[in-house]
Amino acid sequence: MIREASAAFELRAVSKRYRFFALEELSLRLEPGQILGFVGPNGAGKTTTIRILMGLVSPDAGEVELLGCRIPDEQVRAKRDVGFVSEEMRLFGGATLAWHLDFVRSIDPGWDADYARTLLRRFDLHPEQKVRALSRGEHVKALMLLALARRPKLLVLDEPTSGLDPVARHELLAELTEVLRDEERSILFSSHNTLDVEQISDRIAFLDRGRVVDADDKEVFLDRWRRLHLDLPAELELPALPGVVGVARSGRLAVATVDHFDSELPAAFERAGATVREVQRMTLEEIFVATVMRRREERPR
Repeated sequence: MIREASAAFELRAVSKRYRFFALEELSLRLEPGQILGFVGPNGAGKTTTIRILMGLVSPDAGEVELLGCRIPDEQVRAKRDVGFVSEEMRLFGGATLAWHLDFVRSIDPGWDADYARTLLRRFDLHPEQKVRALSRGEHVKALMLLALARRPKLLVLDEPTSGLDPVARHELLAELTEVLRDEERSILFSSHNTLDVEQISDRIAFLDRGRVVDADDKEVFLDRWRRLHLDLPAELELPALPGVVGVARSGRLAVATVDHFDSELPAAFERAGATVREVQRMTLEEIFVATVMRRREERPR
């Protein structure tokens, strides 16, 4: 039997129950070199999933592997090659950035001093700055620098842009995108902000109410979803057509949402008596909302 190549991480049928929330048989795999956008509304279970992955919370059921190591049993060995940045992380306010750089360098043999200096320039940070004087955006950049300069095989980002103003968010993502061009690494980018995820990810997983409701390559999502604007005779009832997941109608006007668009679909609507006024691509946010709402209708709480 040929053993499957080790993933950056893999969760197999992982479950975790709390009083008012449950993560249910979640399975997720990230291949080496991929960037996975982990998208879900607040409270969907993203942070719980990451805590289980990092060995901070034990699952009630299922299996977890991180860089080929079983979690939580081998988490110390695995975490040597993992960089973790969370919105909840805080540096020591009274210390300088230089102190933090020296501290991480002293405990991590993989520390790359030249790369750290490069990131200082890219992020426009200064070693003599005290942490308490950093803006929210600069604080996140400092956390990112401390994680990246360790040259981790896997970078785990849990809502790193949460609370940033639009300019700071754009600046941080632009710098992160530049960093990612230089190196091949696996990245888990967790966020409820689909614009951020769309900018840097090449694969997407949608999470809602503790379940993965869909996962695919980003370009596949963007290519297969469409919104068709229709003009309908008042008495016309549209037939069920392949790929159509919803139709919103207002008088003679209707909007059909399609999750598996086919070039023949507009002609099928025309044959049914509708006039197709426009075919639009959908943003990742629109696709996420449509996916979640459809699953909630199928599996109401």
